[in-house]
Amino acid sequence: MAVTMRDVERFEAFRPRLEAIAYRLLGSASEAEDAVQETYLRWQASGVEHIEVPEAWLTKVLTHLCLNQLTSARARRETYVGQWLPEPLLAGDPMLGPAETAEQRESVSYAVLALMERLSPNERAVYVLREAFGYSHREIAEVLDLSEAASQQIFHRAKRHVAEGRPRTEVDEAAARRIVEEFLAAATSGKTEPLVRLLTADAVSIGDGGGKVPARAKAFEGALAVATFMRGLFKPGKAKRALVGGTAEIHATTANGAPAVVAVVEGRVVGVMCLEVGADGITAFRNQVNPDKLDRATRRWAAADHGEPLFRAF
Repeated sequence: MAVTMRDVERFEAFRPRLEAIAYRLLGSASEAEDAVQETYLRWQASGVEHIEVPEAWLTKVLTHLCLNQLTSARARRETYVGQWLPEPLLAGDPMLGPAETAEQRESVSYAVLALMERLSPNERAVYVLREAFGYSHREIAEVLDLSEAASQQIFHRAKRHVAEGRPRTEVDEAAARRIVEEFLAAATSGKTEPLVRLLTADAVSIGDGGGKVPARAKAFEGALAVATFMRGLFKPGKAKRALVGGTAEIHATTANGAPAVVAVVEGRVVGVMCLEVGADGITAFRNQVNPDKLDRATRRWAAADHGEPLFRAF
């Protein structure tokens, strides 16, 4: 039986939630979009009129597609050039999903997405469905074809692994902008000391260029090493302008709910730097410069009102 317009509308009503689940499972907006589209194709071919609970059916199909993707992604990341980081989502992106609770906001943070790379596919699925979307263990068991007790056990194990990571301090949009502005003022001062004072002693900086943009394969570790790198990063130079294709406009925003610096060249996002903030200062920088992971950010940037840049760099 052909899919009706009503069937399409029903699916589209679920699409934002499905994309938010897939993004948390995969850490990639483009892969999440592909997984949801494949889910739609299976919805079309399924005989929609026989599906009693569409949300449960769609969630199960999508989750299993993502689990298969995670298994193959692990193999691909073994040959990935340099550090692998998730694809950042800028403020207002609907793929960020629900943000009513601290757990929901935390589950999409750049720090937690990076930590979830350590989980097995099943652990990641249980953690996301339970922590971010409030599915019961009975529902999760049905989605993943396991027992309710197993779901509970997997969730507690996954939550413990994530909790072992560095704790994160939540900041609102105004505070995030102040943090970014203070950091950029220090980074462009030409001095290392103001930057060191903003960082925790064990601060790190990680960059993902995907082999397409220069990014150090090993993380910078320690306040002095990170501060020295950041001072050099924001120092103008012809080589940097040639690398990014012009003069970059630097903006303060949020990405995945955390303070972020966005570099834009002629409307194209060329870098997103996410700042992880703890009680004692900035604990980590995660810098996404792989152009393959910035397409969605560029589209969102073009559609948003982002105001004037703080300054023009490089």
